[in-house]
Amino acid sequence: MRCSRCLLRLLLQSGRPAAQSGRPLLSPASSQTDQNHLQYQVLRHLHSSPASAKSQRVPAHERHTRKDTSLTTHEDLFEQMAKESKTKATFNKVIEVFIKQDIRRRGHVEFIYAALRKMPEFGVERDLNVYNKLLDVFPKEVFVPRNFVQRMFNHYPRQQECGVQLLEQMENYGILPNMETKVLLVQIFGEKSHPIRKYQRIMYWFPRFKHINPFPIPKVLPEDPVDLARFSLARIASDLDAKVTVYQLPCTDTTETGQEITLPHLIGIQSPSQMELLDKHDPNRPVFVEGPFPLWLRKTCVHYYVLRADPTPLHQKVEEPYDPERCLQYPLQLDLDLDRDLGDEESFDVDDLDEGPVFAMCMTSQGNQATLNQWISGLQQNNPILGQVPTLFRLDAGPQKPQGTADSELSPSHRPYPETQTEASQPREGTDENVEEELRRSHGMKQ
Repeated sequence: MRCSRCLLRLLLQSGRPAAQSGRPLLSPASSQTDQNHLQYQVLRHLHSSPASAKSQRVPAHERHTRKDTSLTTHEDLFEQMAKESKTKATFNKVIEVFIKQDIRRRGHVEFIYAALRKMPEFGVERDLNVYNKLLDVFPKEVFVPRNFVQRMFNHYPRQQECGVQLLEQMENYGILPNMETKVLLVQIFGEKSHPIRKYQRIMYWFPRFKHINPFPIPKVLPEDPVDLARFSLARIASDLDAKVTVYQLPCTDTTETGQEITLPHLIGIQSPSQMELLDKHDPNRPVFVEGPFPLWLRKTCVHYYVLRADPTPLHQKVEEPYDPERCLQYPLQLDLDLDRDLGDEESFDVDDLDEGPVFAMCMTSQGNQATLNQWISGLQQNNPILGQVPTLFRLDAGPQKPQGTADSELSPSHRPYPETQTEASQPREGTDENVEEELRRSHGMKQ
């Protein structure tokens, strides 16, 4: 208070000569008001801190605009540099441009988040070198905790969260870090940090789960639809003795009128056990062609069709003695004589659902009735009973072309196996009552 009073006196004394030199004299009331205002300004500057003097209030809408502008600027940087092509070289060039812009790497967290979002567009989401280059964007030895207190209170949490997010994206794409990744993380965050713990967990679990899938899928799937159908059908079939048959390859044909039509590929699979079941099938009971059913292979979705029948009625089932050497991998029947206590129950509640046998499967690019009729006709070569069994179609609306459009493209001379198509779409006359009963039971919702 004494210092403020002394400064106030000095300011008042310095203002008096100016008033005496040539300024008009003011009234006592106005002079008292000026003195109070001057005293308030002096005290305000003395009691205010430097931080509050430097900080300026920014409206909420301006702060939101600034944040969006920073994120948009980094994404625009990728778009500007990749006007011609989005490749790995272009992505690395954007990172180098950002590093050279500022030595202090201002806005590196927002840049890394924007780069992680843009990686799938440039096709570098599975490249370990690109992830290490993104880690190199962080400033070195700045976020390393210096003492136990900083380490305990999550030193620089925003930057550590960004590093963990980068490692999580590597984990989602199945990329195993290397020693360069660890060295970069230690230089950036230190040995006792959340990104280093994430790195240790990845290095512990990834080698253990790498070959745990007994049916692995290759990282690069075949581009040829025929090879992809072969691989998919062999993956669905549980019998290793199943045989894959190519009934038709994709080709372009010209009709008699000069119109060009594209014939789809048609690949089927059937095992010896399925052929045996189909040979024992009752000719009075129809078989059904159903589909399409989806099958996902990583990011690729393919569709397949099945030839199946309804479950055998209970009064027609015949239990055959099983062969103990039929399957050596796991037993088909267990006869266990276990001692039971007084409180044990002899009966078990088991939900046994019989879905009926599956006789064959196929894949095609056009799931219309004409193409599937060609598949049934091809199956008749090894399964003559299909010429006696009525075949019905239960086709759902899938990604293929509509059935009417596909049938109209094929002229009568190019429609395969017209006799089989008529026979498959209509039941035979000799078994009217049995077939009608089977149809009513299988199509109960349409009765």
